[in-house]
Amino acid sequence: MDQVAQIRDKIDIVALITEYIPLKKTGRNFTACCPFHTEKTPSFVVSPERQIWHCFGGCNKGGDAFSFLMEFEKMDFPEALSILAKKAGVELVRSQFAQGASAHKEKLYELNHLSCEFYHYVLTNHAVGKKALGYLLKERRLTPSLIKTFMIGFSPRLGNPLSEYLVKKKSYQRQDIFDAGLATIKGGTLVDFFKGRVMFPLIDHRGNVVGFSGRVFEDGDRGPKYINTKDTLIYHKGSHFFGIHGAKEAIKKENRAIIVEGEFDVISCFKEGVGNAIAVKGTALTVEQIALLCRFAQKVSLCFDTDAAGQEAIKRSLLACEEKGMSVSVVAIPIGKDADEAIKKDPAGFKKAVKHDIPVYDFFFEKLLTHSDTDSVDSAEGKKKIASELIPLIAHISNAIVKEHYVRKLSKELATSYESIMQELDRMTKKDTSSLAPSLSKTKRAREEVLEEYLTALILQCPHPLELMEFVEWEDLVRHATQESAYQKITRFLKDFLSSGHAYQGALFARILPKELHSAFDTCFLFPLPSFVSEEAYRFEGKRTKEDLKTLYVKEAIALISARIKKEEKTGAVDEGLQKQMRELTSFLKK
Repeated sequence: MDQVAQIRDKIDIVALITEYIPLKKTGRNFTACCPFHTEKTPSFVVSPERQIWHCFGGCNKGGDAFSFLMEFEKMDFPEALSILAKKAGVELVRSQFAQGASAHKEKLYELNHLSCEFYHYVLTNHAVGKKALGYLLKERRLTPSLIKTFMIGFSPRLGNPLSEYLVKKKSYQRQDIFDAGLATIKGGTLVDFFKGRVMFPLIDHRGNVVGFSGRVFEDGDRGPKYINTKDTLIYHKGSHFFGIHGAKEAIKKENRAIIVEGEFDVISCFKEGVGNAIAVKGTALTVEQIALLCRFAQKVSLCFDTDAAGQEAIKRSLLACEEKGMSVSVVAIPIGKDADEAIKKDPAGFKKAVKHDIPVYDFFFEKLLTHSDTDSVDSAEGKKKIASELIPLIAHISNAIVKEHYVRKLSKELATSYESIMQELDRMTKKDTSSLAPSLSKTKRAREEVLEEYLTALILQCPHPLELMEFVEWEDLVRHATQESAYQKITRFLKDFLSSGHAYQGALFARILPKELHSAFDTCFLFPLPSFVSEEAYRFEGKRTKEDLKTLYVKEAIALISARIKKEEKTGAVDEGLQKQMRELTSFLKK
C-alpha cells in the first residue's frame, strides 16, 4: 500500500470535515449546508462508510478527504497530503529525487530564518541597532511587541557581520549564502547585501522566511528607500505579500484582503485591529499574487497611496482581478498619503473607511464626477473627457448585468442617452484593439505558457518522466497543439532520449538539447514545485494540467479552422476535411 492510500485509510472523513463545518447525523450519513455555495436546504452529504463527500445541490462537487481539504483550504495536492499525513501519524518518505530537488531550497529557508533572527537580535539587543530601534519606537510609534510580532531587525552598516556569522558560527557554505541573496561576492569576499537598513522579513503563507525588504532610516542615507532580496530559488518579488502569513486566517474569516503598499501600512493596520491587511511588493497586484489570494478570499479592497501612481495601480490591479473573477473595492483614505499616515492622524476615520469600502467602479465614477471641473459635466468636451476615462473601465466588466448597470449610471450622470454610451462603448471596444485585445491575447497566451511550463516541470522533475508522459497521454496532448512550443520540444527530445535506453540525468540530458532550449529547460528543471512525495501526486497534477492545456489547444484550433472555413465559404467550396475536424474538436469540448 502506498502512502497516499495509507493516509486515506487512516483519516476519518467525518472527523476531518467536522473541524470545518457542523455535520448532522441523518440515517447512515451526515449532512450539512454545502460550504462551497450558498443554500438554505442541506445538500452536502458525507458517508463514513465510503469515506467520501458529495454536494447534491448547486455545485455538484465531491470527493475524498484530500479533495475536501484542497477545495476548502484552496491548496494543492502536496499541501493537503502533508497536512493529512500529520493528522494520520504517517511520516512521509520523500523519493530520492525529491530529496535532492528540495534540499537546496530547505537550506535557503534555513539561512533566511537564521538571518531573520540575527537581524532582530542586532536591533533589539545590540548597541549597533540602538539608533534604528529609536527610529522605530519614536518616529514610527511602534511598540516592542509589534517589533517582535513582525520580527523587524537591523542590518549593520559596517563590515559583513551576517556573512561571518553564517560561515564561522553556523558553518554554511559561501555559495549557499550568495544563492539566498543575503550577500554578494566581491574579490572573492562575501559582502553583506543589506547594510544600514531596517529589515522586514518576507514570510510566505506557509511560514517560511523567503527574503527581506530593507529600508533606510537616517537622513543622508544613499540608495533607494527600499531594496528587496534579489530573485532567488525561493523568492520572486511579484509572487509574495508582506504580512500574508500572519494575516491569512483573518483574510479567510473576512473573505476579504485589504491590499496596502508598504510594510508600515500593514503594521499600522494590525496595530488598529485590521488584521487582514497585506502589502503588495510593487505598484500593483500581479497575476501570481492574485492566484495566491484566490485561495483565501473572493474579495480584495485596494488601499493604495493617494498619489497618481497609487490611483494608476488601482486600475491595473482591477483589470487583473477582473480576469480572475474577484470582487474589488477601494478603501478611500480619509486623510494623509497612505494607510500608515491616515491611521496616525485619524485611526477611527481609517477604520470607518475600511468598514465602508466603495465598489471600485463607483470609486472611479465618484472621483471623476466629483473632482472634475465644475462645468465639465455640462459641456460637450467635459462629457467626452469623463466618458473617455470611464468607458475603457466599463469595457472590462465581465458580468453583463453589472456592465449594463454602469452604462446606465454613466448615461444618467452625463445626461446622455443609453444608446449613445453603448455606441461609444462598442466603437471603443472595436477600435481599441491596441489596448484591450493585446492584453486579452497576452493573458490567454500567458495561461497556455504557464500550463506548458508547469507540465514540463512535472515531467522533468518526477522520478520516472517517461512513465508520467505515458500516463498523461502526452502524445495525445501535442497532437492538438497548433504549433510546437519550446516546452513541447524539450519533452519530445526527452521522450526520444529515454526511449533510446539512456538513464535520466538532468545535466546529461541538457547537453543534447539545442542551445535555444537551454533557458526554458533550466526554468522547468529548477521550477519550485511543491515537494511531491509519491508517483500518484505527480500523476494527479500531471493529468489535471494536461486536461486544462488540451482544452486550450482545442479552442485555439477551433478558432483557426473556423477562420479557414469562413474564408472558403466565400469561394463556395468548403473542404469536407475541415468540417470533420471542426465537428471532432467541438465534440471534445462538449464532453
